[in-house]
Amino acid sequence: MANITVDGTPLEVPDGSMLLPALLDHGLQVPHYCYHPKLSIDGSCRMCMVKVEGMPKLTISCNTPVRDGMVIDTQSPEVVNARHGVLELLLVNHPLDCPICDQAGECYLQDYSFEYGTREGQSTEPRRKLLKRVDVGPRVVLDQERCILCRRCVRFCSEITETRELAVFNLGDESRIDTFPDEPLANDYSICTADICPVGALLSKDFHHKMRVWFLDETESVCPGCSNGCNVKVGVARREVQRLLPRRNDAVNDTWMCDHGRLGYRFVNEARVREPQVRRDGAVGEIGWEAALDEAAARLKTLGAAEGALAVIVSPHLTNEELFMLRELIAQGLQTARFDVALQFGAADELLIKEDKAANGRGARDLGLVTGTLEEIAAGIEAGAIRGLYATGTDLWEVWGPRSAALLARLETLIVHATNAHPIVELAHLVLPGLTFAEKRGTFTNVAGRVQRIDRALDPGSQLSDGEIFFALAHRLGAKLSTPRFDPTLMLQEIARAVPTYAQVSWQALGGGGLPTAEREVAAPVNAEAEG
Repeated sequence: MANITVDGTPLEVPDGSMLLPALLDHGLQVPHYCYHPKLSIDGSCRMCMVKVEGMPKLTISCNTPVRDGMVIDTQSPEVVNARHGVLELLLVNHPLDCPICDQAGECYLQDYSFEYGTREGQSTEPRRKLLKRVDVGPRVVLDQERCILCRRCVRFCSEITETRELAVFNLGDESRIDTFPDEPLANDYSICTADICPVGALLSKDFHHKMRVWFLDETESVCPGCSNGCNVKVGVARREVQRLLPRRNDAVNDTWMCDHGRLGYRFVNEARVREPQVRRDGAVGEIGWEAALDEAAARLKTLGAAEGALAVIVSPHLTNEELFMLRELIAQGLQTARFDVALQFGAADELLIKEDKAANGRGARDLGLVTGTLEEIAAGIEAGAIRGLYATGTDLWEVWGPRSAALLARLETLIVHATNAHPIVELAHLVLPGLTFAEKRGTFTNVAGRVQRIDRALDPGSQLSDGEIFFALAHRLGAKLSTPRFDPTLMLQEIARAVPTYAQVSWQALGGGGLPTAEREVAAPVNAEAEG
């Protein structure tokens, strides 16, 4: 560690580290554009200049190594005047279109203009004209006039995805960001370039002119798209999810997320199943919650009395707490040994995307709900031995593939938990609406064994969570449960008592970054800068 003095205050920082991240880690607000904690140092914007005692002129803090005994001034008139000059140069050609820019409200250029900008510019030359609304890829749009050439996007495509679609073309005041001919910005992480753009030059097509950011309520959560468990912020307005943004967690996703996970929020808003449904004599109608739970319990009790007649399909989209409650329902209420998880698999890469396409497949394995008997259940239905199926989630339809409809049509009773309209819902004798990740509290365990919290971003109203449904059914079936009600905090305590690898996990200890169940997993140091 090195002892330095910043604006008269002594600080202890890692010796040899760069000065800017060291200052940011201590909560000092040094303005910057081109620096990003997960990208190489560029040093092009010159906004992070500071005065270091003993140096003949101001220096950029992003590319100045720390050494013991340094004396730094970040607020002297000389430093402030230099920042004024840099900002004025950046604004010479930048369009004054904050009222129509999606970046307004979370724009570095806008923020620093209030602190270091001037009311009048010294240049009377017209601003340069470049291309607007350039379709650079299937999910990203570019405004070349707004670009300040910080090159964050270029470095991202070179260093993170290694796809190199973006580059700086031409020289001097003719320089511009663009894609190479016939090479659109189409990698699986392309919208991350919009996240790291500090000035609204690159924007997500999905969020383009959709919503002013100050209308959004943001909640910390976890992406449900695959087992990596990328940390996200769920942006909600008008009782709908408007966007997902990656949230920094160096132990999971750095500051990135894939485009598929980012755009996968739409199911929360669309084609939802909101009320219980029952099918009698071929006709489907809505039914009240109490009546639906009574009928589900009666059907399950009848099937449970016939040995081997009932099977349960477990959803890997349930939280750990819901899975634990389902485990108690299976063991004490349903009393069946025929259960397994239906988990879909797909494409993966070496960055973040994992092949198992559910957030909590690892949690289901840790809680002993993965038995490897899914094909045996299918065979039992085919043979007529299994007459009833309690399916949580709809993944079973895709896992069993083309034979799903014929298999499920053979059942005397099919009870389905569903969040959205789906072919399996049309075959169900009883449908119990479930909640999405954005509407409930709980935890997911990612593929590496890290337990992470999700919090409620949307109010589900009177709709029950899956865990509350399991509790109500278990109560009706006379099961002896470990808790007096379904509460995620209480259930996590029960998991910690029952599962040795979760012994150190608690709701409070998880915080925003989660905890590993394996002692050997250690999170990397986190810089304090609020990127991503």
